[in-house]
Amino acid sequence: MKVRGTRECRDCGAQWSYYETGSVTCPECGSMRSVGLEASRVQHTDSPETLHLAKARAAADDRPLREVADLAEDAAREYVRKCGFISGGELRPLDDTYLAAQELRHVGDVVGRAFETTDDEEIYFFSLLRGADEGERPATADVPASMHDVRGLAYAEALDEFHGEMSEWAREHDVGQDGRNTLETLGEHVRRARALEAGLDIDTADALVSAARNLSRYLRDGDEDALVSTRETLSQLG
Repeated sequence: MKVRGTRECRDCGAQWSYYETGSVTCPECGSMRSVGLEASRVQHTDSPETLHLAKARAAADDRPLREVADLAEDAAREYVRKCGFISGGELRPLDDTYLAAQELRHVGDVVGRAFETTDDEEIYFFSLLRGADEGERPATADVPASMHDVRGLAYAEALDEFHGEMSEWAREHDVGQDGRNTLETLGEHVRRARALEAGLDIDTADALVSAARNLSRYLRDGDEDALVSTRETLSQLG
């Protein structure tokens, strides 16, 4: 959507940044009577949000694994629901916290529904729970084979969201023919990944994340090396 970033309260005159609060409610007096000050609106999809895992972590001490997994899944789902990749007209990167939250959401769902879990699966889940809010997630080599599809699905959904917003941002900016063509090629790979549901190869998922990040760097900063890296990665994926 497009919004005016600076708002002014009609009741008390306070001004604030919508990009920072994500709300039209005055932070000073609580009035909902406010007006945007800029003449034009800019693209904005992000909301100020923190991945809140304290409740799930506290529950890990004395509650069943299923309940802990459900709490973690709920927190991660709420976080990714509010996150966007365009802030005040600027394209944001696909960051590690968002990826970890998507992964925790899906792992929490699987663990919460499982009749039993292996030690490796529990270690994997608790590793995510411990570090997801700091963007920390297990290395690919440490993901249990039984959870490869789960990570692949999580990354495919993250890539789908990110590619969609990159495309939205690109429509408002002069990214050049090379940028548009590469964005389209990435989109084909992402659609293929989504169609696989939980069958996306874990190494392919990693490669697509790298390609998406490099392409966003090119679109934002004009980094030609990043564009070359994106193309090389996508060509290797076939």
